[in-house]
Amino acid sequence: MIVSPHTRWRGDDLHGRVPVITPVWVRLDALYVRVPGAPEHVVETGLDVTGEVPGRLHGWFPTVKGDWLGVVNFDLAYADGRRDKLHLPDQLVPAYALRPRRT
Repeated sequence: MIVSPHTRWRGDDLHGRVPVITPVWVRLDALYVRVPGAPEHVVETGLDVTGEVPGRLHGWFPTVKGDWLGVVNFDLAYADGRRDKLHLPDQLVPAYALRPRRT
């Protein structure tokens, strides 16, 4: 797990510290942008990078220009509907591609 300077913790050194996990929605369309005008080829076994997926935010990093990147774990589904998903831990996701999720 990537620990950022802005990771919030609960617990203490005596009993154990664990990061505070914040449920979020990850906007895949904002994160994985297609090149305008690029030809589209349907790959039935490809990853579905459209819509939103639930994520687990556990830290932040600022960029040199003052934007924020969340450290997020999330899963991508395959377009063919299989139950297995691709697990993506510790992804740096721009704040504009995240929104709070109620559990």
